[in-house]
Amino acid sequence: MKEYYSISEVADLLSVSKETLRRWDRNGKLEAVREPMSNYRVYRKDQLRIFDSLDFMFNKEEPGNCVKPNKDYHAIELFAGAGGLALGLEKAGIKCLALNEIDHWACETLRHNRPNWNVIEDDVKNIEFKQYKGKIDIVTGGFPCQAFSYAGKKLGLSDARGTLFYEFARAVQETMPPICLGENVRGLLNHDNGRTIEGMISILDEIGYTVLPPRLLKAIFYKVPQKRERVLIVGIRKDIATNLFDFPKPYKKIYNLKDALKKGDLFDSDVPDSEGSKYPMSKKKVLELVPEGGYWRDLPLEIQKDFMGKSFYLGGGKTGMARRMSWEEPSLTLTCSPAQKQTERCHPDETRPFTVREYARIQTFPDDWKFEGSVSQQYKQIGNAVPVNMAKEIGYSIVAFLNRYYKHLK
Repeated sequence: MKEYYSISEVADLLSVSKETLRRWDRNGKLEAVREPMSNYRVYRKDQLRIFDSLDFMFNKEEPGNCVKPNKDYHAIELFAGAGGLALGLEKAGIKCLALNEIDHWACETLRHNRPNWNVIEDDVKNIEFKQYKGKIDIVTGGFPCQAFSYAGKKLGLSDARGTLFYEFARAVQETMPPICLGENVRGLLNHDNGRTIEGMISILDEIGYTVLPPRLLKAIFYKVPQKRERVLIVGIRKDIATNLFDFPKPYKKIYNLKDALKKGDLFDSDVPDSEGSKYPMSKKKVLELVPEGGYWRDLPLEIQKDFMGKSFYLGGGKTGMARRMSWEEPSLTLTCSPAQKQTERCHPDETRPFTVREYARIQTFPDDWKFEGSVSQQYKQIGNAVPVNMAKEIGYSIVAFLNRYYKHLK
């Protein structure tokens, strides 16, 4: 592993802004140094030892996350989307007994790729889960972070009625598996000043689950060439020791965009051709002026003002606007629409958005995983997905937990 890290890399490693690092530099908490060859401001690897979350960088060996199931394990997945989480769990050895999704084209994607999966295309409110009690080992789901109605200090299941988390908790309550796992965007941690996630924990506690401290996982540490983050909420049934579960340990190697789109360790061929969106001519002319790895601040001043409009005079870096990706860095988080303003993800060499298959590669879907529906529907499915490789690492953690649990039952 290298000895020097740029300000951008350390910001990603620690999930803080570059401005936070500059403040730490000023107050002496973490002072940047000059890299001997380039004279750029960087951090030495040994300076990062003060952060517990970066312990993995100083271990000599990569973690051995891969573990095989001792028996068949089965899952129910809610809000399954295009199957990123389910596919990752499958790669770890967990079989999906049922998947629920309301979006028609996402269901068509699931059916096309896995005809043997039991895909339930319906509003989750209409589904009974009691029939699966005793037959499954885990309930998973990526529910939206809707605010709750607070009836008192301690939130109960009935207080969450009308939200999709209520349906997730209901599925857990009706099946009572050893473990449940909810995943969500980073924003859940601060949604409604933290009350939303507190409410979720309170509800799972009420129905019989001990919730581990929510964990923010960064996809770049799990063989995903993308700066994506997901919050995991893990509930362990109260008759089971919580120390049987470990979150996946991060890998030291970080993959970049070249690893995603070119033949290499992640994929055994270059990315196949496919359909994709195009920029309007006005935007294309602007983005043609942006260098690889650059963004709107790399444009001439007058073009900056014209392209950014009122945003030019507002605070914040707005680093996603007029952004061209770099071959040598992981992609920024993919969105549901690759050409929308404020979240441009321009190809490093060509002035265009990523194609559908490029999008899928960045999310670590295999090339033979076909997405159904229009091009915009396909982008939406891929942009909403859990990266497959990260889901596989989560799956290994679940398998290890279930192996330990069932061994203790003997």
